[in-house]
Amino acid sequence: MRKLQLKKNEDRRLRAGHLWVFANEVDVKQSPLTDFAPGEAATLCDWRGAPLGSVCVNPASLICARLHSRKPDEDLDEALLTQRLESALNLRKRLYASPWYRLCHGEGDFLPGLVVDRYGDHLTVQVTTAGMEYRRDMLEGALRALLAPASILWANDLAARGLEGLSREQQSDGPVPERLEVPENGCGFLAPCTTGQKTGWFYDQRADRRELARYAAGADVLDIFSYVGGFGVTAAAAGAKSVTFIDASAQALDFAAENAARNAPGCAAQTLCGDAFDLLRQLRDEGRRFQVISLDPPAFIKRRKDAALGLAAYRQANDLAVQLLAPGGIIATSSCSHHLEAQALRACLTQAAAKRKLHARLLFSGGQGPDHPIHAAMPETAYLKCFIAQVGA
Repeated sequence: MRKLQLKKNEDRRLRAGHLWVFANEVDVKQSPLTDFAPGEAATLCDWRGAPLGSVCVNPASLICARLHSRKPDEDLDEALLTQRLESALNLRKRLYASPWYRLCHGEGDFLPGLVVDRYGDHLTVQVTTAGMEYRRDMLEGALRALLAPASILWANDLAARGLEGLSREQQSDGPVPERLEVPENGCGFLAPCTTGQKTGWFYDQRADRRELARYAAGADVLDIFSYVGGFGVTAAAAGAKSVTFIDASAQALDFAAENAARNAPGCAAQTLCGDAFDLLRQLRDEGRRFQVISLDPPAFIKRRKDAALGLAAYRQANDLAVQLLAPGGIIATSSCSHHLEAQALRACLTQAAAKRKLHARLLFSGGQGPDHPIHAAMPETAYLKCFIAQVGA
C-alpha cells in the first residue's frame, strides 16, 4: 500500500483517536492527493514517516481520508468488513431482543461511511464515502453472510455522496417492501421504505419517545415535525386524549394517522400539513394549548457556516412551542444538528420560558440510543440532543 503522509504536527488529533484526515493536513509534496484513486487504501504516516494506521483515500473530498485500522498496510477487505459488522451485530443482540435497530453507525462502529438499519429481514444501507462505495460488493457479501437478508435497499440519495463525487441513484437487491413495519416501545409502526426520510425510520429517538410518553395519560399532545408519528403515537398508546401531528409531508402524515389508528383507536388524531412555523402561529392565534409537546425538527444547521441562521430557527421553534404549552405542560425539545451544542439547545428552551416569566424544570436529558454509538474521540458522532422539561410559573 502507498503512503499518505501528514504535515508536521497534524497527527495529534489522530493519535488521540480521531478518524478523519482533512486535505489541508496532508503533505502533498511527499504524497500528492491526486496520485490516489477514489477509495484507494493507503498507510497513513506522520511527517517523520511513522505509520499511524490504514485509511481509504478520496482526493476529491475535504475529508480526504478516513482511518479504518490502527495497523499499517491493512486493507478494508471483506474479512475486515465482516469482522467489524459481526462485532456491531453482537452488540445489538445484547441490547435488543428483536432485529429492529441500527446495525452499523459509521465511525461509532469503526466503519466510516457506512450506515445500516435493520428492519427484520430487510436492510436499508447508506454508503457515504468513496472508500466504502469502492467495496460495495464486498460489503454486500459480508451482510449476506452474516444476516441472509431478504432485501437490501441502497439508499443513495444523500448530499454526503455528492460531496464525495458519488452517484445519488437509489438501488436495491431483492424484493424491497413498500412499507416497513417497526415494533417499538410496545407499538407497531408503519413507515415508507423507498420514499421515506433517511432510512425510513428514526431509531435514534427510541428511548426519548418512551420517556415523553410517561407524561401522556389524559393529555392533549402536539407532535411537531412528526414524520410518521413516532412521538405522538407512542404518547397516544400511553393514554393521551388527543394528538395533533404537524409535518410538511402529506405522505408522512397519512402514515402518522394510520399509526395512531392502529395503536390507539380511542385517541382523537388530527393532522396538519404545511410549514411548521406557520401552523404553530395559527394554533397560537386560535388559542390552542397542549399539555405535552414534542419538537423534533430536521437539522437546521447542516454546515458550520449555517450556525447563526440555524440557531435562530431553533430559538423561534422553541419560542412558538412554549407559547402553545398549557400551564405546567411538558415539552420535549430535540436537535439532530451536531453543530448545535447541547447547552445551546437548552438555552433555546430556557430563554423561551424566561421571556414569558416562566421557569423550565428539566426532567430528562437524552440523546441517540446505544445502537447509534458515539466514537469517544469524535464529538461529531454525538449529534442528537433531547431535553424534556416542565414549563410553568
